Amino acid sequence: MSIYNLQKTAIVLIDPFNDFLSEGGKLYPLTKDTVEGNNVVENIQKLLTASREKKIQIIYAPHRHTQQGDYLNWKFMAPSHLGSKSVTLFEKGSWGAEFHPNLAMQEGDLIAQNHWTASGFANTDLDFLLRQHNIDQIVIAGMRANTCVDSTARYGVELGYHVTLIKDGIGAFNWEEIKATVETNFPNYGHIISTTEEFISNLNL
Repeated sequence: MSIYNLQKTAIVLIDPFNDFLSEGGKLYPLTKDTVEGNNVVENIQKLLTASREKKIQIIYAPHRHTQQGDYLNWKFMAPSHLGSKSVTLFEKGSWGAEFHPNLAMQEGDLIAQNHWTASGFANTDLDFLLRQHNIDQIVIAGMRANTCVDSTARYGVELGYHVTLIKDGIGAFNWEEIKATVETNFPNYGHIISTTEEFISNLNL
């Protein structure tokens, strides 16, 4: 028997933007090594396909589409957003702020309000959407491992969700960031670390 109650499970896909995942994206020179090494796009695509076939809810949790000056007068700037003063990432109306074409939303998918910093929960309606759809278990994939993925997963546990991390469905700026999330951070608070194939196999038990 699967450890997942499929009617109470959701995939939470974080920031599958072209800026992160596509050749020509503003951050792709930094993410390319782990994204290609982990086969992130291909694995997330498999994850989404299998989950949709099983009628598992898909929820996208994207970062805000930014504009110049969005973070200009912030009281306390997070280190991960310092670059936003000179380079506008996930820029509103840009190709870079679109989802990777292989990971596009489909009918029945949901999208949470855009997060401003790292956590997909903080100051968004992600928790509201999950509770309205009677979700108890969330399965996380996307970008970036040690910032938005880690923050969202940790916040989810704090809110009382059972949290699974798809370890080959995440990318980062380097392998040390992946290692920190998968080997050190998540095991101290999360519930299950799984590969894409392991998760899909579990759905078929």
